[in-house]
Amino acid sequence: MRLRNKPWAKEKLAQYPQYAVGNPAEHKGKWNEVFGNDNPIHIEVGTGKGQFLLGMAKQNPNINYLGIELYESVIVSALDRIIEAEVPNFKLLSVDAKDLTEYFAKGDVERVYLNFSDPWPKVRHAKRRLTYKTFLNIYEQILIDGGEIHFKTDNQGLFEYSLMSFSEYGLLLKYVSLDLHASDFEGNIMTEYEEKFSQKGSRIYRSEVKYMNEK
Repeated sequence: MRLRNKPWAKEKLAQYPQYAVGNPAEHKGKWNEVFGNDNPIHIEVGTGKGQFLLGMAKQNPNINYLGIELYESVIVSALDRIIEAEVPNFKLLSVDAKDLTEYFAKGDVERVYLNFSDPWPKVRHAKRRLTYKTFLNIYEQILIDGGEIHFKTDNQGLFEYSLMSFSEYGLLLKYVSLDLHASDFEGNIMTEYEEKFSQKGSRIYRSEVKYMNEK
């Protein structure tokens, strides 16, 4: 899908520093000051237009959420949703996921969400997948001990690859669903892509994995 450029996006993000965090490296190790409380922080890598995290923020007011998205032309749509909803526990970062350790210290984050990430189906592009071992190492460096990754996708190949990658890295598999919408899982918040794919009859896969302290 071609990304529509929005040259005004950067300026608009700068106009709402209460929602779009500028200079995130300055907050490394002290994100509690950004939110004004000591509630746990969950991040979504590849937050897109923000539908998932907005739903989570409304559902869980005692958890702070940060949406990570590389493209300003995409994340500005999430900003519009936050402005309208006026949720205090959802903020945005327009940064590259491979640089997360520049912005977060060990223990800053309690949980990472990966929803409908680009599958990068070609073998030579495996290192770009957000469940590749180098990304798993990045998440480990910012998560609390025993922190978790919650992962959803409609792509069976990516799901199978990710389960293998999690296992090889030594993560504890807590939950697996091969058909989320036909399961008894409660409290699911759908992303934009999830709604689109499920309406077409696609099966949604979901897993939860946990980092082992002794690793």
